[in-house]
Amino acid sequence: MPKVVSRSAVSSSTDAQPTASSTAALRVYYCICGEFILVIDKSLASLPRRTTDGAIIIRSQDHETTKAQVCKLNVVAKDPVLVERPGGHERQYRFHCPRCNLLVAYQTTPPPIKSGSFVYVLKGALTQLQGQVPPDAFDDERLLQS
Repeated sequence: MPKVVSRSAVSSSTDAQPTASSTAALRVYYCICGEFILVIDKSLASLPRRTTDGAIIIRSQDHETTKAQVCKLNVVAKDPVLVERPGGHERQYRFHCPRCNLLVAYQTTPPPIKSGSFVYVLKGALTQLQGQVPPDAFDDERLLQS
């Protein structure tokens, strides 16, 4: 049997400047059940919240002055729901966890996801630590019990 000889060289440079893509931190979020749901370029805590229900606002399309967040959602679309809001009604196209069917996000335009200007992530629906319940998951429940 012939002898197999292999050689490899490893090189690295400590002088190389980091690129924009290597310094960009992507954040991963999970459903309470542990299923991967969202990858986004910003922390959800740094994004604005909706005054009507406290949902986190993810800009999904560029605007004149604001760029869209880079994100990928792993969700299942369900039938729309009509929600009563002060001053009228709002049609929500809801998105659920593919594993446990928990409602995690919605938008006000018909699917596909990110077809409108915004996607709203429900307060307390996602966590950065897989398998752990986020601290704000039951905030509204505590208010109802008081």
